[in-house]
Amino acid sequence: MAEKIKLDIISDVVCPWCTIGYKRLERAISEMGVADKIEIEWQPFELNPHMPVEGENVIEHIANKYGSTLDQQRESQEHMKDVGEELGFTFDYFDDMRIVNTRDAHVLLDYAKENGKQTELKMRLVAAFFSERKDVSDREVLAQELKAVGLNVKEGMSRLDDDSARYEVTSKEQYWQGLGVSSVPTFVFDKKSALTGAQPVDVFKQVLTELLEK
Repeated sequence: MAEKIKLDIISDVVCPWCTIGYKRLERAISEMGVADKIEIEWQPFELNPHMPVEGENVIEHIANKYGSTLDQQRESQEHMKDVGEELGFTFDYFDDMRIVNTRDAHVLLDYAKENGKQTELKMRLVAAFFSERKDVSDREVLAQELKAVGLNVKEGMSRLDDDSARYEVTSKEQYWQGLGVSSVPTFVFDKKSALTGAQPVDVFKQVLTELLEK
């Protein structure tokens, strides 16, 4: 059997398909019983890096960005709710839901990585946004979520005003984009091969099996 697989997951906190993709990966890892063989590191990607502080209504945002009609969006949301339910995750879409800026969230995910709680914080932020109707650009919310996963709130929040910590996020984004990552989720295995999109559980199993047998 191989040593640990290094798995970089490039994603955004407010990306529903990133959540679905990870939950499918998580199921594949669990069913294969190989959690101890895989080291996950979350890498930043901002779907909307220039999103203003007040955010933008989800329906309006997706209509402007992708040209989707209201009916198409409702259908897509229902589909995501169904897929989420199969994976034990709740997508709670509502009329006043807003897409927000996620730069601060990514800064805190870097902080969480240093303390061995990156995946825990990532899933906490994702649940806060999609399941609990919370604004994950609001610093009070971010402080609550740091506390919820047992991280030092004062230390973590101080990173948000640290220019070097913010620069680290943008430089990582540029690094992955320079390697050709233009959509999320993207799953990079040992920096040699990649999968894009929310692949089915069986696809993750196949890739992991091949890598572990090498």
